[in-house]
Amino acid sequence: MTNTATTAKPNSNSTAPAENSALVSTQGVTTIADTVVQKVAGLATREITGVHALGGGAVRAFNALRERIPGATASAGQGVSVEVGERQAAVDLQIVVEYGVAIADLAKSVRRNVIGAVEQMTGLEVVEVNINVSDVHIPGDDDADESTESGRVQ
Repeated sequence: MTNTATTAKPNSNSTAPAENSALVSTQGVTTIADTVVQKVAGLATREITGVHALGGGAVRAFNALRERIPGATASAGQGVSVEVGERQAAVDLQIVVEYGVAIADLAKSVRRNVIGAVEQMTGLEVVEVNINVSDVHIPGDDDADESTESGRVQ
């Protein structure tokens, strides 16, 4: 397709017509903050069965401490980093998977859900979703720690 001068605004340096993006119109421009895309991607990732947690060990430990502070909550964007442009976004995820889950299938499901959620909610085109599986959660590991704490006399 050739770039036609009739579809672009006069004195416009853009190679794509404004109507190609839901965020750019003749009535104004909508910008989406990185943190918005980060939260949407994080929540979409957590919706997938088989994802135990987001983030590496240090991030998860920090957020576990933060959850113990009254009034504080875990970050919806933990384990998620994004690059957001005017019309496109790229997402990097660091996840912990449940033991026994097929990681390749899980990655496809996570990718599909993140792309769908981000594109539907923000209007940005998601060009890539990179997934780093940093750990496998084994059921019973967390239970052993909790049972020793609850069995103590207080």
